[in-house]
Amino acid sequence: MNQEEPLLYFDHCASTPPHPEVIRTLVEVMERHYANPSSIHRLGLDAGRLLGGARELMGRLFGTTSEEWVFTSGGTESNQLAIKGAAYAAKHRGKHVITSATEHPSVREAFERLAADGFEVTYLPVNDVGMISIGQLQEAIRPDTTLVSLMHVNNEVGTIQPIEEAGKLLRQHPGISFHVDGVQSIGKLPIRLREWGVDLFSGSAHKLRGPKGTGFLYVRSGMRLEPLLGGGGQEGGLRGGTPNVPGIVASVKALRMALESQQERAERMRALRTRLLLRLQQLPELIINGEADSLSVKQAPHILHLSYPGMKPEVIVHALEERGIIISTKSACSSRDERPSEVLLAMGYPIPRAAGGLRVSFGDEHDEATVDRLAEALEAVVRLLKPLERGITSK
Repeated sequence: MNQEEPLLYFDHCASTPPHPEVIRTLVEVMERHYANPSSIHRLGLDAGRLLGGARELMGRLFGTTSEEWVFTSGGTESNQLAIKGAAYAAKHRGKHVITSATEHPSVREAFERLAADGFEVTYLPVNDVGMISIGQLQEAIRPDTTLVSLMHVNNEVGTIQPIEEAGKLLRQHPGISFHVDGVQSIGKLPIRLREWGVDLFSGSAHKLRGPKGTGFLYVRSGMRLEPLLGGGGQEGGLRGGTPNVPGIVASVKALRMALESQQERAERMRALRTRLLLRLQQLPELIINGEADSLSVKQAPHILHLSYPGMKPEVIVHALEERGIIISTKSACSSRDERPSEVLLAMGYPIPRAAGGLRVSFGDEHDEATVDRLAEALEAVVRLLKPLERGITSK
């Protein structure tokens, strides 16, 4: 790595650098508002007002009431509370639930746990760009179906699922709750909870330049959930434990800032994604995953996924890191797992392609110069690894 060149971080899907203003807010609230917001003394009431203000802002940002937002420890807890909470609350009406074959590990684990507890899970297949069929969703619905959970933007390949169309279909089935994992879409794509008929919506602060350890869950008014964490009745009785007031306030500030500049940022990242995509098309060794065409609008603006079949992705990741560039393989939650990507396998890709996946995810600090540097580094790494690839395939 050239010591004069700054480190380039292209792993924003895994986590983002906190915004300086968010850090300042976090520190200020930690220093000044350290009391328990459930306490009845003046310091507790002050902390409680801060917490209430953050909740009110969530409602204004998404056109909901403030009471419909629950603060959690992150996207995983939000997903688990939504899925398990809704399924267990409705189990007297039915124990059939539906999700897709390409969900985040936190969602897959929740459905696996439900299956172990006697629920029947239908996993919707996806096509070669990672998208479900609304027709197949309709066919999967049964009289005992109580929950459908879909990811808005796939965290590996960036495919945007037809959430609006799914919500329209599910309005015809008022007994089915609709959960959307929005961890990778908040701050990048428009979110219309009421219009789409979403009952539960998960988000995480550290994906949009907020602090780690904080998340949020939209719970439509009237929805019943079984809590995962009992205790003192905090968060409307859905999550016991002392709320993380500094993290929550800083997280909502990060969210507000992301939404205020969402369209501009999305357009800029999509342009950078297209620029890198066109450069990489000159390298036949690297295959683009999840693209219906070279300029597909069905992909999120901040994610580009590719494979080098036959080459271990960690070799490429470390070769790029030596050049001062950080990318990833798949979901950070499963990146240390050397098995082929379950997402790519579900999309019908062969094992060598599914085992060689690489993910590039963009952020606010990137521009054309940084993308060009990434493209040049990838070209150099491919040239370096070509002889090694020939040696592997000849054995």
